[in-house]
Amino acid sequence: MTELIDKITLKQLEPASGLNRENFQELASKTYVESLPAGRVLFKEGDLDKNKVYVIEGKVELTSGSGEVTIVNGGTPEAKNPLDNHIPKRLSAVTRAPSKITRIDADLLDVLLTWDQLSGIEVGEIQSDADKGDSENMDWMTRILQSKAFLQVPPANIQAMFMRIKEIPARAGQRIVNQGDEGDYYYIIQRGQCKVTRSSKSNTELTLATLKDGDAFGEEALLSDAKRNASVTMVTDGVLLRLSKADFNALLKEPMLNWVSYDQAEEMVRQGAVWLDVRLDSEHKQSAIPGSMNMPLFTLRMKADKLEPGKKYILYCDTGRRSSAGAFLLSERGIKAYCLRGGLQSQGS
Repeated sequence: MTELIDKITLKQLEPASGLNRENFQELASKTYVESLPAGRVLFKEGDLDKNKVYVIEGKVELTSGSGEVTIVNGGTPEAKNPLDNHIPKRLSAVTRAPSKITRIDADLLDVLLTWDQLSGIEVGEIQSDADKGDSENMDWMTRILQSKAFLQVPPANIQAMFMRIKEIPARAGQRIVNQGDEGDYYYIIQRGQCKVTRSSKSNTELTLATLKDGDAFGEEALLSDAKRNASVTMVTDGVLLRLSKADFNALLKEPMLNWVSYDQAEEMVRQGAVWLDVRLDSEHKQSAIPGSMNMPLFTLRMKADKLEPGKKYILYCDTGRRSSAGAFLLSERGIKAYCLRGGLQSQGS
């Protein structure tokens, strides 16, 4: 027998408890509780099940290949975390009493966490520190090509970008990006000024930044299929350059992402690189790579200046989705960032 999960119950589970209201509601509408008898197999060692399984009530026995047994009882602190959060499964799980369990789709949860955390990133000054103090009349293309982000993009990709980018005239007061919309384009301001605003829960509009010639915006919503976390409105008449999501991913995003295997990452760490966990604090506490730093995705832009510019950072999450978004944001700021391929769920770590 199955029934939709009670939201109070779901709020006790990690990392679902960290979602904002909108994404939490989305998860709750797709999560069910199953009532099972004793002796029901939930998963076996080696299974490629992508669901995160939690014990709500009752008792589940986890058994390793060597015969080591662990019991997880519903309602305990251990039950707040998923059982054997790995792909493939390292353990076998069987109910040892009539139990209630829930299975959360790991991909859905990871997408919602990524959207959630990207939406919490404050829009700062998008131009690099090197641009500060430059003449207001600096050529916009020179500013773009000298930014830390574009230094990592192959010249052929930049050439292709300028061939595929479309010039869009814009009028003062025109809304270019709406908060909450799906991400579709990456924008560069060729001429003019824009303001970046975000609507608060009280329906007041907060101005987060003012952008001018050569500044870019819209990348965060494209990194992991997130929704727009702010609105952008023209303050003056101007001209924008617009790059499609597909071209942004192919020409800019992928060249700025460096994927490494777990073995490669371990060797880099031995040579001085640092593991950086971009998951929530609760996830880090439950299953972290030993010696790793924890800097959740939504804090990266604000805390990036605390990272050492000369060091290499290997970002990881459960699947690679959040870490790839984080690596792009750090690369924009000139920090050497790498992503653990496949995330923790596909590793033997």
